[in-house]
Amino acid sequence: MSAVRQPSAARPSCPRTRLGEAAGQASVELVALLPLTLLIGLAILTLLAARAASGQAAAAAQAGAMALIQDTDARAAARAALPPAARGRATIEVQGRAIAVTVRPATELDFLANALAATASADAGPEPR
Repeated sequence: MSAVRQPSAARPSCPRTRLGEAAGQASVELVALLPLTLLIGLAILTLLAARAASGQAAAAAQAGAMALIQDTDARAAARAALPPAARGRATIEVQGRAIAVTVRPATELDFLANALAATASADAGPEPR
């Protein structure tokens, strides 16, 4: 003898409306966080560009100091040591036996490029006798 189950009248309702609301909430959170994620990514890329500019300035200053030691054109040597893309963003100053190279990082925001500009200097030592 088998018992047949009768559907009960007090059956709980299906939680589909709550699941739909949660999916909508997740979409709203995703859309709200996209600009923040983009801003954080832009900040990281800008800091990496500033770090690269620092290395480029140091290498160019060292090349300029080596040119001063060899009595050749320090400004041309420093400019040649920079990557072609950085040459337009660089400022090279030679005073006596010292050279200073400033490189602005590659960024679309000029105020950040000026604030994060890297300067490196090198000295070729005393005048030879």
